[in-house]
Amino acid sequence: MVQRLFKLFSQEISGLHEAAFLLGTFALGSKILALFRDRLLADYFGASATLDVYYAAFRIPDFLYVSLASLVASAVLIPFIVERLSDRARAALFFRRMFTLFFFGMAFLSITAFFLMPALAKIIAPGFNGAERDMLIALSRIMMGSPFLLGLSGLFASVTQSLRRFFVYALAPVLYNVGIIIGIVFLYPLFGLSGIAYGVLLGAALHLLIQLPVLLAHGFVPRFTFSFDFKEARDVFFLSIPRTITVSVSHLIILVLTAIASLMVEGSITVFNLSYNLQAIPLTVIGMSYSIAAFPTLARLFSGGERSAFVAQILNAARHIIFWSFPILVLFIVLRAQIVRTILGTGEFGWTETRLAAASLALFALSVIAQSLILLFVRGYYAAGFTRKPLVINLISSACIAAAAFGLLYLFRTSDFFRYFIEALLRVPDIKGTEVLMLPLAFSLGTLLNALFLWTVFKKDFRAAHDVPLVNKEYSELMATSRHSFYASVLAGFVAFQFLRVFDAVFDLNTFLGIFAQGFLSGAIGIFAGVLILLLMGNNELREVSAALSRRFWRRAPPVAPDQGEPVDFHPLRREGHRFAAPRAPMRRPAGDFLGREHRRLLLIAAVERLHGGVDLPVKTSLCYHAGNTRRCCGA
Repeated sequence: MVQRLFKLFSQEISGLHEAAFLLGTFALGSKILALFRDRLLADYFGASATLDVYYAAFRIPDFLYVSLASLVASAVLIPFIVERLSDRARAALFFRRMFTLFFFGMAFLSITAFFLMPALAKIIAPGFNGAERDMLIALSRIMMGSPFLLGLSGLFASVTQSLRRFFVYALAPVLYNVGIIIGIVFLYPLFGLSGIAYGVLLGAALHLLIQLPVLLAHGFVPRFTFSFDFKEARDVFFLSIPRTITVSVSHLIILVLTAIASLMVEGSITVFNLSYNLQAIPLTVIGMSYSIAAFPTLARLFSGGERSAFVAQILNAARHIIFWSFPILVLFIVLRAQIVRTILGTGEFGWTETRLAAASLALFALSVIAQSLILLFVRGYYAAGFTRKPLVINLISSACIAAAAFGLLYLFRTSDFFRYFIEALLRVPDIKGTEVLMLPLAFSLGTLLNALFLWTVFKKDFRAAHDVPLVNKEYSELMATSRHSFYASVLAGFVAFQFLRVFDAVFDLNTFLGIFAQGFLSGAIGIFAGVLILLLMGNNELREVSAALSRRFWRRAPPVAPDQGEPVDFHPLRREGHRFAAPRAPMRRPAGDFLGREHRRLLLIAAVERLHGGVDLPVKTSLCYHAGNTRRCCGA
């Protein structure tokens, strides 16, 4: 059992779709745990000042993590590690140098932020009173260890991704959420709100430790070294700075929106954060999975000078992102109330908070596709070593988000027509605190602008590669997939909306099971209708998904060359390793070099199966069999 587990941890995954499905599956599991975490918080606190304090306190170490840990993030280090992997000792030395620099640098900055926390708290939450600000400072100081641990874990993840050990990388966020849940369930009753902060530290430690075995097994030992290559460090630093600023600005915008929410009615920060976490599910499961899975390949293709294949790989990943994201966008909008009520509607989280969070989720969902594509194109630029353009575009779009937030809030407060229109459209006309909805609306508008800028600049920067037949084919398929996904998603949303009305009279919507059944069945029927349309349109993505799953989970056993005297079974359903294998009734292989037509046919089928299953084929043996020349390679 231990050996099997270790083999699973160390298994290399090379296919884009297989890696994306694995990452997506674990990301979904991590998000399910995150939803359970949010449900516990909503149950214990509701949309209250206490939960506002927790979310505000979480933002400070989170900002420190994404700002400073991104200096050694995977998107920066993977190209350096991939370039050195042919010489494992050289790659390990590079890793130890980065580990030493980051360890001491991050420790210094974390300690500095610990003592500056009172000043930072006034900036993060200007609307908090004295007691709330004191609690924010205490919680932030406890959680200040998490960016240090998560930053080291991000450094380790650069190695695991470069080695294509995606299983361990995908498992780490799951354990992170497990740690936080332990803090809520077991430590909160003992230590109060500080217990949840201790849970965050526990989750960060688990996130780090799970990756250690893979590193140690491949010679990447995290220990200090003072043998520095300053040119190497300078290259990493200058490549990291634009990305660090890019990521920092993205999270700085969330900090700005959180600060604005602190000036609104009590519970506004909670509503904003809970709906933001919900919309992050498709982003993590789809956008993050495909961008992470594609990144090592993109780095390898660009460093090898294969520009056309590089662009084709990005378009291929973008095609699948759009294919999966469109129906989620539509269903999130249609089923928003059922989603929020099922996940968060418990304990102190009442119907008013549910309606506000559902409306906020619908506005966030407008930018789901854009957020996913941004992740992909930014990683594409990083794989090519171009980090300035994503930085400039992100700065512009972030400024637009901030300006839109203030502008929309002003319009919402001064224009009765605009306020009534928004409230009627989202069905929240009689609820206090609807001004918080301007924050997700501003976020989505700025994100859509960001994606549009990136796509335009990307086409311009790689224009030369777009005239190659391979790229033209991928671009045509991208457009076709977008149309197919749009048509299917609209139909799925329409069908789901109609069945919401049907099940409204069937289930008791005042119970958890009733609201869950209404949303689940309506969504399932809508998805079924969308899949039917895709089948009628002959959609390629459905076939690719089916083929990738078959290769991953239903791979057949490889054929083994028999000895001269070994009985050979020619029946298709009695081949060894077949899942429908019947009892063997062996017959002797024909004497001499002649194998017979049926035997050659079955061997050829087995060889093709091995090729499509991703297993290296012993070509010489198979060709010898196909030719009937068994003595030359089988010792006959």
